[in-house]
Amino acid sequence: MGLLSILIFLPLVATLLILAIPSSAKATYKYIALSFTLVQFGISLYLYGNFDATLGGIQQVDAYQYVEQLAWIRMDLGNIGKLEIDYFIGIDGISLPLIVLSTLVMLMSVGASWNIDKGPKGYFALLMILNMAVMGVFSALDFFLFYVFYEVMLLPLYFLIGIWGGERREYAAIKFFIYTLLGSVLMLLVIVGLYFSVINPATGAHTFNMLHMMNPANYVDGSFFAYIANYHEVFGIPARLIGFIILFFAFAIKVPIVPLHTWLPDAHVEAPTPVSIILAGVLLKVGGYGIIRVCYSIFPDIAASTNWWLALIGVISILYGALNALAQKDLKRMIAYSSVSHMGFVLLGIASLTAEGLSGAMFQMVSHGFLSAALFFLVGVLYDRVHDRYIYNFRGLALLMPKYTAYVAIAFFASLGLPGFSAFIGEAFVIIGAFNAESMSTGVPRWMAVGGSIGILLSAAYFLWTLQRMFFGQTRLQGGQAWQEALTDLNTREQVILFPTVALALLLGIMPSLVFGNLNASVIQLIDLIRP
Repeated sequence: MGLLSILIFLPLVATLLILAIPSSAKATYKYIALSFTLVQFGISLYLYGNFDATLGGIQQVDAYQYVEQLAWIRMDLGNIGKLEIDYFIGIDGISLPLIVLSTLVMLMSVGASWNIDKGPKGYFALLMILNMAVMGVFSALDFFLFYVFYEVMLLPLYFLIGIWGGERREYAAIKFFIYTLLGSVLMLLVIVGLYFSVINPATGAHTFNMLHMMNPANYVDGSFFAYIANYHEVFGIPARLIGFIILFFAFAIKVPIVPLHTWLPDAHVEAPTPVSIILAGVLLKVGGYGIIRVCYSIFPDIAASTNWWLALIGVISILYGALNALAQKDLKRMIAYSSVSHMGFVLLGIASLTAEGLSGAMFQMVSHGFLSAALFFLVGVLYDRVHDRYIYNFRGLALLMPKYTAYVAIAFFASLGLPGFSAFIGEAFVIIGAFNAESMSTGVPRWMAVGGSIGILLSAAYFLWTLQRMFFGQTRLQGGQAWQEALTDLNTREQVILFPTVALALLLGIMPSLVFGNLNASVIQLIDLIRP
């Protein structure tokens, strides 16, 4: 078993260990989860430190690193041909930063779960299964394997929200489940179509190998599903366009983009703090990664012809999410809508089809991942103390919680894109890429870059207004003296969880090459694939 497989399945070992230990020793569950997640984080850092940044690739297996490929399912289908499914994993410059981000966010989530006392065995077991699925999604190079991990993510999140969530947890969990399942079912149809349209040139068998799907030379005629691979039409619509739209729809739900975003505020508000951290820090990035790895890599021709519309959707998401965040009174819901806005930058950067824009989109995903995790953790700190998140119920918290106020201020300033912090680099590169797209004839006009810039101004408005309203001025609390006594400042555990995020925001803001260095070669090859 290679190092990448250990990274993926280490949480599964933790799950089995947690399930084997009797409930009388429930205090050990969190330590098991923490220990295994720490080891996993260490492995991801090792992979990052030993990654060869000169190797970039989309279609060639030798461009991926830490590759493992084993025959998994082999079957003779008679006249149809042979079935070929592999356990095929590997990482490149696009997936590697997201793997490191995911291990960090999962570590934060375990730390935020320290006081979970309702069904800890089931809770930590589900958390570790979710951890395994996330690592698998970012590592899989076989579409069938990718889909398995993608679906495995759904059930743990459904139960974590539905059992450990707030008052309307059942509604939020079911809404999340229906949205995600709809996208998954549609995705499965295209996966099957691609399978029947692609052969492995070495074996002659139909394959789910994503690298073969990216190579037009491996597409064959012979079945209805070959329409997905060739320039035929279904009801007057090019079949490749249909396949692209369906896959984009499935991943756009995860991003999420407007108007497929409505599950996100409900899920965040009702989910417990550790699950909100995962939703914002990891799950939304699965959507962005899927668009890059699947939609743009397998359908580069359609990506080049539809990018104007995708960029428009990104701008709409930026502005709509920011305006909704500005109108919120619930602190957690405000941050949820800010995620919709910030992930709109990711879509705008991807759609620009420029190296700056795509690199900025990837950087934005990494930056938003740990910053949104920090923001939701900070909301959870407040809610744990007084069980209230209503912005108007708090004023003058800086006098009561100076350390907490400092972390909130840094997280807010970093998230709104203040120069010197990581979000500024991501958003600036997206805007630069969108602005340069017109001169590079990619079809994205410069007014879309202006629209994205307005979104940055709006994010400054809602973050600064919230900071002024809740933390400055004379202390005035809705709960009176009881709240004043309950609102103690950050403890050591909470500061240990938060400090790495603000330090990382500053470090990447000053040294963005830590991400760009390993990312650049893969981005250039993807751009060359789409714009040969």
